[in-house]
Amino acid sequence: MDKNSIVGLILIAMVLFGFTYVQKRRYENQMAQSVQETEAAQPVPGSTQDPAAASLTADSQTEQPQMTTYKDSLLTLAASGNELFYTLENESLKLTFTTKGAQPYSAQVKGYTNYDKTDLFLFKEGGNKYDVHVYTGEYIKTSDFNFTLVEISDTRLVFRLPFGNGGYIEQKYELPADSYMVNNTLSFVGLGSVIPGNVSNIDIDFATVVPRMEKGFKNESQYSKLDYYFSGEKKPSELGRGRNGSKRIDSKLSWFAFQQQFFSYIIRAKDEFALGDLSVEFFSQDDPSRNLMTCKAEMRMELQKENPDNIQMGFDMYLGPNHYQTLQSYDQKYEKIIPLGGWLVGWFTRFVIIPMFNFFHRFIGSYGLIILLMTLVIKLVVLPFTYKSFASSAKMAALRPFMDKINAKYPKQEDAMKKQQATMDLYKRAGVSPMGGCLPTLLTFPILWAMFRFFPASIELRQQPFLWAKDLSAYDSIIDFGRRIPLLGDHLSLFALLMAIVMWVYSKYTLSSQPNSDDPSAASMRFMSLWMMPIMMFFICNNLSSALSYYYLLSQLIAMLEIWIIRKFIVKPEAVVEKVKASEGKPVPKSKFQQRLEEAQRMQQQQMRNQQNKKR
Repeated sequence: MDKNSIVGLILIAMVLFGFTYVQKRRYENQMAQSVQETEAAQPVPGSTQDPAAASLTADSQTEQPQMTTYKDSLLTLAASGNELFYTLENESLKLTFTTKGAQPYSAQVKGYTNYDKTDLFLFKEGGNKYDVHVYTGEYIKTSDFNFTLVEISDTRLVFRLPFGNGGYIEQKYELPADSYMVNNTLSFVGLGSVIPGNVSNIDIDFATVVPRMEKGFKNESQYSKLDYYFSGEKKPSELGRGRNGSKRIDSKLSWFAFQQQFFSYIIRAKDEFALGDLSVEFFSQDDPSRNLMTCKAEMRMELQKENPDNIQMGFDMYLGPNHYQTLQSYDQKYEKIIPLGGWLVGWFTRFVIIPMFNFFHRFIGSYGLIILLMTLVIKLVVLPFTYKSFASSAKMAALRPFMDKINAKYPKQEDAMKKQQATMDLYKRAGVSPMGGCLPTLLTFPILWAMFRFFPASIELRQQPFLWAKDLSAYDSIIDFGRRIPLLGDHLSLFALLMAIVMWVYSKYTLSSQPNSDDPSAASMRFMSLWMMPIMMFFICNNLSSALSYYYLLSQLIAMLEIWIIRKFIVKPEAVVEKVKASEGKPVPKSKFQQRLEEAQRMQQQQMRNQQNKKR
């Protein structure tokens, strides 16, 4: 390596280090600011309202000075009314609404609990805002007024804000039986003379404080985000995954989703949003109120004035689990918010992993057993491809004595080409392909990545126990340290530890069949395979889904069993040795590729000799 290359590498390393340092300081500052804002928003003594929910209320009050008197006397009366609460409830949801702004006040998803077994809320009391801004001769916000309840039933609530001319703003919510979808209709009735003709749009602010629901903050925050979808696109875009972010939308938007790891609040405008601003901000891990993130969507809607006295806007509001089939049933690409990977990995997950998982679940209740069966099926499917690799490995183990002789015959560095030619000749006589291990690796990588995506995002595994793991969707901890340790976290996962140990044993077992080499690059690869990969995978999986570590553990064990069977019963070492001995002294036909390779090696060696002669 020349001087310029070394200087270039040093500069690159300095840039990467500097970037990492800046990002780290930026993240720490954001977390510190988040903690300060949370502390500043603490409720007064005796209050039970969530501090983050109080901050949402404070935001709506500080956008403009609170008005006590309006041009319309009925609005003045509504601004001083008493806040009342009403509930819509079915088998899946329990939604509480407040007359203050005629908006959802809390949302409990029934049939699910938080990790600590408390009731699961997508947003708690006061942790949500749905605020309509409109100009009616004066700028008003619906959150400043108490609406009047005009209709209530088991499936419907209708609120109205009356105006002096007899018109009103209406908010209607309908919750069908056994559904996670709320149908919302926002109407402006009889206000054609109140809303000026040059007013062509309204603003709607949505904001939600999403509480923490899972065991591990790191895993939960990495899979929580804000999604947004443009009509006609293949999938939604996203913000978040543990990082604060914002996005200005200057074109029509179909829907957006405030997405926690396993549950989402999705809002779709039936006539599309015109534009808007989206943002997500995560709380610190030590947030005393155990909140995860605040999601905001400040959207603009166009007023359709074909009939100015009866303007209606429809919204679909999904408040429920990120269950693939459930989201897919709405035919709005909601299921695309589940992180299943890119086009290849996502295709494999959607059409292979999920159907196979659901099939086994129809007959088997234990998810640990389901994962075992899925692993066996996948290993059997790819066995015809992996067999070639394992057989090649077994043959190379039988050729080890011959390789030792070649290494002893050509110990010098200048004989490297002769050693390589002799090695290629030996492989040819034994029928061994040196590239035989590449194909299985290429085939198994998408599978491993698909599993890496599937298990942490699969709500079916949430809070499902297996062996010592209490929740297959979260990490399993056999030791809790009581404090966070860099890279490791605050616990020790037994599945991750066992997976790393078995990975080390597997590498040791497979490397034992390979001949020793003095090549520094080969030694480096052996070190990476034997030590670095198991250690790295342990630190990665220690904080991830225990189902993922369990799958990797099973995959390594089954692979070891396959290699043992092939070496023991299929590939006979003595037969390989006899084949090599029988071909000694006989010419071995060379493939065109091998001929071109040897020609290139000869040219390279000649160039090296010419350079040495010039130096002399």
